[in-house]
Formats: sequence, structure tokens, C-alpha cells
Amino acid sequence: MASIGIIGVGEIGRALVTGLQDTNSPPHVWLSPRNAPTASALSAQFEAVRVCADNQEVVDHSQIVVISVRPSDQDAALDGLRISREKTVINVMAGVFNDDLRRRLSTEAAIVRAIPLPAVSQCQAITVVSPSHPQVNELFDQLGGSLPVASEDELNVFSALTATLSTQYRYLTTTAAWAVSQGLSTEAADRYVRGLFQGIGRALEDRSHTLDELAARHETPNGINHRIRTTWFDEANVGALTSALDELLASLSPPKRGTTCD
Repeated sequence: MASIGIIGVGEIGRALVTGLQDTNSPPHVWLSPRNAPTASALSAQFEAVRVCADNQEVVDHSQIVVISVRPSDQDAALDGLRISREKTVINVMAGVFNDDLRRRLSTEAAIVRAIPLPAVSQCQAITVVSPSHPQVNELFDQLGGSLPVASEDELNVFSALTATLSTQYRYLTTTAAWAVSQGLSTEAADRYVRGLFQGIGRALEDRSHTLDELAARHETPNGINHRIRTTWFDEANVGALTSALDELLASLSPPKRGTTCD
């Protein structure tokens, strides 16, 4: 595999390093020095991982450069960086579009936007990429799978979907807390809720059924699952969730060309 450079060693950078080092042919990985404790720990853990003196050294050592800094840190991380046209840049900065990044870097290198999730550390996450790029697709295929889409507008829809993750955890927290309020121990409630929904995760691996079909298989008419779904997840809640996603997607999308603000 091509050598990988990662500028921005936060949660996603760490997950990428961990997952890549668990593949059949772990690549050499070069890390930026900004988050020194995390970068140093990864270098100590994995033989093929090195910490560079600065971000330009990361680029110079790498064929694929992953930029995963926070958008607000772009100036400090990227100003003056020189990336030649034979490199490939993976842009994982939320809300930063490829054309904007290209202008900032003044490079002719291929730029691919991606949404890697923390589960890439276990090679179990589907990563959406745009545009499709053989080298980038191959990289993420080893980390759980790549899902190329034609445009960043499509990628933004997937980005909005990722915003529902913590809501799922809050749902589990709420149900476990309710069980505790009914007299169960925290340990018992936590263990049971985790097991309950790990089962759903395994069921989702069955691609021979649609999501609607899987839901139907978990309830009987007028049964207890049907009762909770129809009384709690009603049309009002569906509408509220849909509206929240619509608003988020609008905030992730750039203004349409030719429009003006009053």
C-alpha cells in the first residue's frame, strides 16, 4: 500500500492509523507533530508509524496525504504547504469542500473528500468518498469498505446521517435509565440494553431484507414492539427528525451559484 501521511492526529486520525496497522499489508504512516501525545503514543505502538518534525515533512514522505484538522485550524496547519501534483489528498475536514481546499493549497494533486468514522479503527466502517478514486477506494476498502458518490451534494446527505449517531446512544441511555428507575441495577440495565441492541447490529448484516422488512420481523401487530413504535415514534416525531436533518443538510451545503443575499 502507498505510504500515508496524516495531518491532524485527533480521533479520526488515530482511528485511521489503528485500522491501517491491522490490515494485511500495513503501510508506512507519517504523522504531524501537532497532537504530540497521541502521535508519540501511536509511533511507540506501531513500528511502521513515525512522527515528523512538521507538516511539510509529512507531505514529502507520503503518497497519500490525509488532512483531518478541524476547519478552524486550517490556517495554522496548511498555510505554505507544498503538495505536488503526483500526490493524492484525502480531505476529511467537515464542511470543507474540495474546490475550497484546492484553492487554499494551490495544488494540482487529486483531492478526494471522505467521511471516515471511528469504527475504521476496527476495519468495520463504510467510508463515503467523493469523487471516486481508485487509490482512495482501495485504502478504505481495507478499513471496512468504500462508498464512492458522484458529487459532494450526495456526500453531504451521508454527512448529515452521521449526525444521528449520538442520538442513537442517547436513546440507549434513556431506556437504560428508565429501567434503573424501575428498580433494576445500573449494571444489569446497561448489560441488557447493550446485548439487546448488539443483536440489532448483527441483524443489520442481513442484506437480503430491507430495513423496513427487518423492522417488521421484530414486531407483531398489536404486540409490545408495535405498541412502543406507534405511540412514541409517531408522525410528529418522524416529522421532527426529518426537519432536523433537512436543516442540517442546508447548513452543510454551499450557497447556490448566482444567488444573492438581501
